[in-house]
Parts: sequence; structure tokens; C-alpha cells
Amino acid sequence: MLQIQENISLKPYNSFGIDVKANYFAEIFDEAGLIKLFKNEVVKSNKLLIIGGGSNVLFTEDYKGLVIKISIKGIQSEVLEDKVLVTAGAGEVWNNFVNYCVAHHFAGVENLSLIPGTVGASPIQNIGAYGVELKDVFESCTAFEIKTGQVKTFTYADCQFGYRESIFKGALKGQYIITSVTFRLSAEAKINTSYGAIETELLNRGIENPNIADVSAAVSHIRVSKLPDPSTIGNAGSFFKNPVIEKYEFADVVAKHPDVVHYPTADDKIKLAAGWLIEQCGWKGKVVGQTGTWKNQALVLVNHGGATGTEVFQFSAQIIDSVKSTFGVTLEREVNIL
Repeated sequence: MLQIQENISLKPYNSFGIDVKANYFAEIFDEAGLIKLFKNEVVKSNKLLIIGGGSNVLFTEDYKGLVIKISIKGIQSEVLEDKVLVTAGAGEVWNNFVNYCVAHHFAGVENLSLIPGTVGASPIQNIGAYGVELKDVFESCTAFEIKTGQVKTFTYADCQFGYRESIFKGALKGQYIITSVTFRLSAEAKINTSYGAIETELLNRGIENPNIADVSAAVSHIRVSKLPDPSTIGNAGSFFKNPVIEKYEFADVVAKHPDVVHYPTADDKIKLAAGWLIEQCGWKGKVVGQTGTWKNQALVLVNHGGATGTEVFQFSAQIIDSVKSTFGVTLEREVNIL
């Protein structure tokens, strides 16, 4: 049953735990509910915000409009000769989806274990971790067009994926609501342990020939050791993108900072580790008022209790200025600021 609530606190619906209110709030459990909602006058007279797990947003003020939480669930799989297609509702918790795939021996998303948020947000952000990005396993997604009320299927080519980017953050921003995502996985694993500390963690566990469950467990352990649990301390995971720069720019950086952590990209550029840059500037574990960086990972900003979104935003601005001054590199916020 469709219910539109008024003057609702958004504190339970954002992982930073910022206590702001929305004029209107509706939770959607299927496409039929979405179609019904968009016939309501409240939709027609208010600006809209679509959320899933609320894990990639920082509220700096009350939301004067309608917040729509997508809670469409369900996972289905189809095993074909050369691939496995797994379709998940946009409201499925991302890590529940990963666990489903690992349990069914569907390979491809194990390196993306324990990323916060929901399935529906994954193609928007082109989420990624430990050498794998969403685009590497993406087949298609279905999305509700706000203007027409029609449901459209987007292919890989349609989505225009980039580093933490897609057409849903660019040309089509605010025009579609993703309702399901289909992933192209494999029954035969191609294990990827080359990125980060995965190999070290596997060796610590005495595992020389890992399967996808081993990789998932190793990644989960690493993430838990570095990242705070949003249920105990407010955060949105990585607050900044890893900056990608041209080789000539990197030459300037490495000349002054020979030990800078960096990785080559597929398009012949250089990706720097934002967490390392921030840590070198002395911000790791720093507390300012009710906000700060996490003690084990400088890339994560946290709410120590009662912080406002404005406090967190201003703190992030100080970090951006510091990194720019030290390295000549401009950090970009990965979290959506509202």
C-alpha cells in the first residue's frame, strides 16, 4: 500500500546519521507502487530525491521536497553456456546480493564484498573496489523514466561508465529511477587478488589457491579492519574519489614525493590513492568538533555523534585545501552533497 508521510526525520535513512527532515517521504516496494506514486499530486508539486541505503549522501539541510526510498527486493539467476545472468531488485542490500552470488558459486563480484548501499545505486556510481568495478560485471538495468512513466532497459553501452561515473550521474541525472540490475557473472572464477592487501590476507590464512568465497572473506576482513560500521559510527564509506591525473601531472608529483602511492589506469593515466594523500597531510584519525577522519582510514569521514552535515562538509573542504597545497592535486568528493 502506497503511503506518503509528512515531516519525516531522515536520520534512519542516511548512513552518516545526519538528523534532517523531509517534507514528504515514501517507500516503494515494486514498480507498480512507483507508477502509482507518480500519479500523486505530491510528486507533481515537489522536487524529488531518490535514495536506496542512503550510504552515499551528506545532508547539509532539511530536504524541502519528496524523498523516495527504493526498497524493491528479489534476486533471480539464469545459468547459460558462457555466463550467468543474475538480476536483483534495486532495493536489495548490496552485500546480501554479493553473498548470494558467492553462495551460488557465481563469480565476478567477490572483490566488491561489504560495499555499503543497495544494488540500485551500483550502476549510478559505477562502484568499485580491489581492482573490480561494477562495469566489469554489468549486463543491463531497468529504470523508470520520471517524465513519461515508462520503464526502459539500459545496456552497458547506454550507461557510459567512467570512474565512479555513469550516464545516470551525467546527462540523465534525475531523469530515471533504477528498479533492477542484471549482472553478467561466470560459473568459472577468474580470481583477482592483485589489488590491495588481498594476497597478504590470503597468505595469512594459509590459502594458496583461493576460491571466490576465500576472496570475499579476505576482502570483508580487510574492509572491517579499515572501515567503521555505519551502525556504530556515522559515515558514508570513502568520502573522496581517488584522483586520476595525466602522466605529465604525475611527473610533477612524484618528483617532489617519490613514495606517492599510485596505479596505472587502462586509459594511460595515473590513479593516486586519496587516503594516502590525506594521511600524509596529517589528517588520519583527526577529530574536529563532532566530525573527523576514521582512525584506520583517512579516506573515511565520520560523525562522532551529533555532527551536522555542514560541519562534515566544511571539514572535507579543509582536507581538500590541505592536499591541494601539499601535492598540487585536487580531491573530488565521492559523496553526494545535499
